[in-house]
Amino acid sequence: MPLELFFDLVFVLGLTQCTALMADEPTWEGLVKGMLILAILWWSWVGYSWLTSVVDPEEGSVRLVLIAAMGAMLVVALAIPEAFGDHGLLFAGGWGVVRAAHIALFTIASRDDPALRRSVIGLGIGSALGVSLIAGASFADGALQGAIWVVALVLDMGEPLLFGSEGWKLEPGHFAERHGLIVIIALGESIVAIGVGAGERLGVGEIVAALLGVGVSAALWWLYFDVVALVAERRLHNAAPGRERNEIARDSFSLLHLPMVAGIVLLALGFKKTLEHVEDPLKIEIAVAMLGGLVAYLLAHVAFRWRNVHRFSSQRVAAAVVLAALTPVAIEIAALATLAIVLVVLVVLIVYENQRFAELRDRLRHQVEAAA
Repeated sequence: MPLELFFDLVFVLGLTQCTALMADEPTWEGLVKGMLILAILWWSWVGYSWLTSVVDPEEGSVRLVLIAAMGAMLVVALAIPEAFGDHGLLFAGGWGVVRAAHIALFTIASRDDPALRRSVIGLGIGSALGVSLIAGASFADGALQGAIWVVALVLDMGEPLLFGSEGWKLEPGHFAERHGLIVIIALGESIVAIGVGAGERLGVGEIVAALLGVGVSAALWWLYFDVVALVAERRLHNAAPGRERNEIARDSFSLLHLPMVAGIVLLALGFKKTLEHVEDPLKIEIAVAMLGGLVAYLLAHVAFRWRNVHRFSSQRVAAAVVLAALTPVAIEIAALATLAIVLVVLVVLIVYENQRFAELRDRLRHQVEAAA
């Protein structure tokens, strides 16, 4: 785990760079660029979370390859501001090294497991197509470049659906823990964005906005870790090894955690812009990013719960609708007021869930503690 956490630090830089890119280019095009880059980073990180379920990252040769992959990921992160411009080929090259190291370790791990080897071959094909397309996109621009990125992501992320899920292996506790940690890392980025946005300005408005921002981040932490993460980990443990467990891991963690993390990154952008001008209304692009990010986070939770236990969270849908409806208001009132309303909505949601599901929540948490 220590090396994996060390590996995650480079991913943190990537998240920071995505937020900075969108903050420097606060347009619809800038938001799309940031989200496409985030998806690339996410799928790379996901691949290593599966890898460390079948190889020991602390072993000598594996450790060296992971450190080399960290270096390549660092290059990717540094190239993010110009990933759609002058550093497009550098971004693709660094990403190619990250994926090649991943496939190489998986190939070694699968040498005595034909089923895993077939899955790794499929992954290698998807990775090669994705990297080649992103490299080719560096010679294009505009809508064509964006379309190539989308195709590359669809092919790469869709590979597990085409080549099946039977051959993969994972350790449920470790796998769930890794995804929980990445949520915390993303929330940490939102806290960093508050500091960056405030800069040297520390008036009453900035201090209040900072405290409200921390409150919103804490609410997102609560909504994930209080019960949702516990239920998901238990469901993964109880699933039959093989196809059933792998597909739950793929859907609930590898895929549905992407909108959660993306939502937090978009929220971080909103925090940064709010702290820069607490008394001014948010621009429409930033309002949509911040509130849309929260909506994506909540709806991902709804889908997450449905995929794991087939229960529908109507209260989280209702909260998402309220936040979405706040968008036209957010471009008219002070950003500080918008942030306060967001916190109120999330706190009301948490209080409602704690009261409405108090017995179920208490029973579940005690079961988890007893099992530990």
